[in-house]
Order: sequence, then structure tokens, then C-alpha cells
Amino acid sequence: MSTEISEDLARAAIAGWYGRLAGNPCTQRNHWQTKTMYYRAVAELLAARPDRPLTWKTIVGATRPRGCRSTFYEVAGQHARHGMVGDLIADGSLRSHEIAMRYGRPGPVEQLIDETKVWSFWPYRQRFVEVATGQGENADPVPAELRDALLAWARVNPALAAANAYRPPACAVEDLALLHGGRLAATRAESRLTDALRHGQPV
Repeated sequence: MSTEISEDLARAAIAGWYGRLAGNPCTQRNHWQTKTMYYRAVAELLAARPDRPLTWKTIVGATRPRGCRSTFYEVAGQHARHGMVGDLIADGSLRSHEIAMRYGRPGPVEQLIDETKVWSFWPYRQRFVEVATGQGENADPVPAELRDALLAWARVNPALAAANAYRPPACAVEDLALLHGGRLAATRAESRLTDALRHGQPV
């Protein structure tokens, strides 16, 4: 991987959001631990019953060791603490603004699903970052390294991947746009990755 690509991916807004929260060494009042309890509940509910619509009540009921309405809305509401979309808006770049517009959900459950996708995809994203080589030979490709990471994640988490109309993890959208050096709009990146998830084939 080139140094330039490595630095671009490391500076990505969602990578900063994830690293800041997940890297918090404080064990007391650690908001990331609270978030991951709800992410895990969402992933488990979708895996067990992909045909059953999620509600805040079903998510709270499945959250372990203990979920409650107040912490649910701290994690996934219009006034959620440390939300991914808020960090995208604060980043201020056009790319981040485009992603925030696409992932700024009015409903907290959909918002939580989108953040759960990023949390679940993150180990795959980290492996992709280690081998990323940038834009391929075609004008507008999804680079093989990113496509392979996305589809590997989707095979393990098919219901989560399909949730929210196959919307890809927001970090994958940001990474694809970054790999194209500003020549691929985030909305187009999202569309290409959604197609890859829907069809499970190279695009």
C-alpha cells in the first residue's frame, strides 16, 4: 500500500470517530461499551429473525447485560451522544457532508443499524486497509480489495448486510471515495457498493 493511500484512509472521518470512541482507555462511563451492547443486540436480532422488523423495544429487550430506553436514545436518537453522522458533519468536507446526508436517518432504529454495520465491518475494513492499493485500471471500479472485504463481511452477516435496503457500511463508502482521490462522489460510491452487496458480484 502506498504511503499516501495509507494516510488518507487513516485520516478518514469515520476512522477518526471509531478510533476516538473505541480507543477510550477509561473503563468507567465508557460510551463505546454502551454503544457496542446495542450494536451486538441489533446484529443478533437480525441474524436470528431477519424477517422481523426491529423496534427500539425489541432492541432494548435483547441488549445485554441490561438495556433501557434512556441509554438506547443516548446511542441512537436525534440527540445521541457521539453519533457517527455528527462527526461527519463536524469534519466539514464535501465528501463527509454527502455521506452525512445519505446516512442521516430520521429514525433511531435505522440509524443504529447503520452504525452497527460500521462496527461489524470494522475488522474487515482493517484488513482491507493493510492491503489497499488504490484505484484500479478502470475509470470507476470498486477495487478488488474493498469488494472482497465487503463481500466476506456480507457472507458472515447476510441479514445485517441486507438491512436498510443493502446500504453499505458508511466507512466503506468513505474509503471508496478516498481511494478515487475526490473523483468519485460519495453518492456514487454508495451506489456501487450497494450493487455489490445486492448481487454479490464484482461491479
